[in-house]
Amino acid sequence: MDLALPRGYALNEYRIESTLGIGGFGVTYLATDANLNLKVAIKEYLPGDVAGRAEDHSVRAKSAEAVETFNWGRTRFLEESRTLASFHHPNIVRVMRFFEANQTAYMVMEFVAGEPLSEWIKTRRPLTESTLVGLAAPLLDGLEVVHRGGYLHRDIKPENVYVRRDASPVLLDFGSARALSAGTDMTTIVSLGFAPFEQYHSRGGEGPWTDLYSLGAVLYWMLTGERPVEAPGRAFDDPMVPAAKAADASRYSQQLLKAIDWALAPEKEKRPQSVAALRKALPAVTSPSFADQPTIFIPQAAKAPAADAAAPSSPPAPSAPPAPSAPPPLDAEALAKIATELALHIGPIASQVVRSQARKSVSLSELVRKLAAEIPDEKARAAFVRRHSHESKPAAEPVHSGPPAGSPAGPLDAAALARAEAALAAYIGAVARVLVRRAAARAHTEAELYHLLAEHIEDPADRKAFARKGLSVSGRRPS
Repeated sequence: MDLALPRGYALNEYRIESTLGIGGFGVTYLATDANLNLKVAIKEYLPGDVAGRAEDHSVRAKSAEAVETFNWGRTRFLEESRTLASFHHPNIVRVMRFFEANQTAYMVMEFVAGEPLSEWIKTRRPLTESTLVGLAAPLLDGLEVVHRGGYLHRDIKPENVYVRRDASPVLLDFGSARALSAGTDMTTIVSLGFAPFEQYHSRGGEGPWTDLYSLGAVLYWMLTGERPVEAPGRAFDDPMVPAAKAADASRYSQQLLKAIDWALAPEKEKRPQSVAALRKALPAVTSPSFADQPTIFIPQAAKAPAADAAAPSSPPAPSAPPAPSAPPPLDAEALAKIATELALHIGPIASQVVRSQARKSVSLSELVRKLAAEIPDEKARAAFVRRHSHESKPAAEPVHSGPPAGSPAGPLDAAALARAEAALAAYIGAVARVLVRRAAARAHTEAELYHLLAEHIEDPADRKAFARKGLSVSGRRPS
């Protein structure tokens, strides 16, 4: 029996198109979502060491002794899928859904159109420093979100970094490495040259420094064309030529090369201990080609189209009063701190909520008051306002808490919420479920629900189309 599901196989509403890859812990497919007519990637939990494919396409443990291990791993796979689905970041692959079928588990992810870094780089070497840092910086941003959520990637390598068609990078293959941890007979997951020494045994003391070693190894490979020496071979008498000597010093700064060597220190205690530490060590991003980052800005007013130079001259029209100037961008560092604290109260969705409310706020104090309404505890809410508001006086308007994310919806029925969730998920992924439940408590009609949810869509054209869809499904026609 083939390990992978056959082409055309129906897996719930998904149709298998092809096999994208087979690894030690599962199979990844390209599939089509029949409901949304959308290409997706589906990861199937199938640890080859202990399980295999049966004639009826189900996945089963190979022996009675392996049943407990297989079932435990499947449970972990689903638990981590649930957590990873709540992460929403432009440089992390989106987990849209997860479910059980064929006696195993599946994770549905966005299908990233682009190339793996290992292919993309072939026609672009040697990279400029700005391009290299421009790839590394957004990957670090995404990785930081995962680390804050208490997870590690544990398998960062060129094949797991995709470069989209707009040249922005995205980190793939979250979850499978963490589905197997200490205490089982499948603890080792290493990609030779990219895995640090602590991943070679079950009690190595893994942490953020583990992923940073792997990312440093990817940067080393990008600069030199060679993967680093395997970690066990570096443990005692390190034969690896450091980046500061192996790379072209006329092309790359010592600051960049020393940062890479720091990340690649064989001893975990001598590496950067956090994403923030490595980010600070890297040179600043100077390339404008990687602008799709999670920096939050208030939208600027649209500019009027320029007059047609070929149009016949005419007397000037009476001047209209000048349009009010657009508010300046809110401070990105302050917003990041706010999102970090808000996440302690509402989870990883905090960054999405901050981005949405920032577009509608003219000052940091106004934004803080709006966000405080998301915190259910009154004392925590007041402390949040005091810490982050820049006004010397307390807010004039009382801040009332909204319902928590899991609270029952308002007057809309379950079918309406399901429609809204499916529509919004096409734009922002599985985090749509949480946002729909939050907005439903404030919406009285389906059109109003879509209007509230549209705030979470970044692209203005997509936002407008989504809001108009709400008018359509509720039976109203846009004027």
